[in-house]
Amino acid sequence: MSQPYCGSVHDYAMIKDEFNPDQAAWFSDKKVWIDLGYLGFDKDYETEELQIPIKRPRRKKKTDPKIKFTEIQKNHNKSVSSKRIYVEHAIGGLKRYRFLSDRLRCRSANFYSTVIGVCAGIWNFQLTCL
Repeated sequence: MSQPYCGSVHDYAMIKDEFNPDQAAWFSDKKVWIDLGYLGFDKDYETEELQIPIKRPRRKKKTDPKIKFTEIQKNHNKSVSSKRIYVEHAIGGLKRYRFLSDRLRCRSANFYSTVIGVCAGIWNFQLTCL
C-alpha cells in the first residue's frame, strides 16, 4: 500500500509519484492489468504484458451516430474486466468499514495508514472464514 494522499489526486499521478518512470524499470518483468484511469501507462512504463480496456471514442457532435464496438473489442474488454473484478471487490470490501469511504476526521497520515491495514486484515479474515 502507498501512503495516503490528501484531496483529489488522480490515480495515474499517484502511481507516477510512487514509481518514478525515470528511475527504474519497475514493471519490465510484470504482467500488468489496469483500468482506464491509467491511460498513458504504456508510454511511461515498460511491461512484459499490459492489459487495459479499450476506450470507446467520444462522438464529435450529437448528430454523429454512436460508435459501436466490434465483437473483438467487446471480448477484450470483458476478459480484462473479468480479471479486474476481484480487485474492485476487494476495494469495495474495505469501504464497508466506513472509515475509508467517509470524510477523514483524523489528522495523522500514519494513523490513517494503520487503520487501512487493520481494515484490510479484517476483510481478509472475513474472506477466509466464509
